[in-house]
Amino acid sequence: MVKNILKAVAKRVLWLAAWLLCSTLRVEKNNSSLFENYRQTNKQSVIAFWHGSMLAGWFLHRPRNGGSVAALVSRSEDGEILSSTLAHWGYTLIRGSSHIGGKEAMQLMVDAITNGNSLCITPDGPTGPRHQMKMGAVRAAQQAHVPLFLVGIAGDRKRVLKSWDQFEIPLPFSKVSVWYSEPLVVPADLKDEALDLFLTKTQLQLAELNVKAEQVL
Repeated sequence: MVKNILKAVAKRVLWLAAWLLCSTLRVEKNNSSLFENYRQTNKQSVIAFWHGSMLAGWFLHRPRNGGSVAALVSRSEDGEILSSTLAHWGYTLIRGSSHIGGKEAMQLMVDAITNGNSLCITPDGPTGPRHQMKMGAVRAAQQAHVPLFLVGIAGDRKRVLKSWDQFEIPLPFSKVSVWYSEPLVVPADLKDEALDLFLTKTQLQLAELNVKAEQVL
């Protein structure tokens, strides 16, 4: 009973508390011109950032200027609270993960992009391992024929939780550095070992972007 009450309260207030916190952040974007061009012209893309930095990631890439953005959220209890927050922030929600509803979620992701949404995804979620990229972001970009943008995010002052993803909560008015990749095009004919190799290279590139973001700070 108490747990259900706390969950209901969290759904009602967490989105606003997170919004107010993220609104104070001093954000410095790097190599973002191509991404911003896609965003301003409402061109679809897949946007991937690590699960541990998703608070800033979700906030920075929320729908703006009439654009639509879909978000993949797990069907777990934690996903229930996150989905409520993202719904308040204007996201179109897709429920599922590589563990639960994976095939169904992939089709829903592709459909969402085809219907005019960009897609935000945390490719090492929902349960890790940390910074180990799963195939969802790459395959969604490939099947929907849109580019994939990787986003490295780092904050100078933050609280790091003792969770599997080392979840980061930036402190109010802290500085956040964001590094974007060039748009990555996943060839339509890639499959099997070639697609696995592309995924490995993509994972390494996202890790490098996070290092760059940290070095700026």
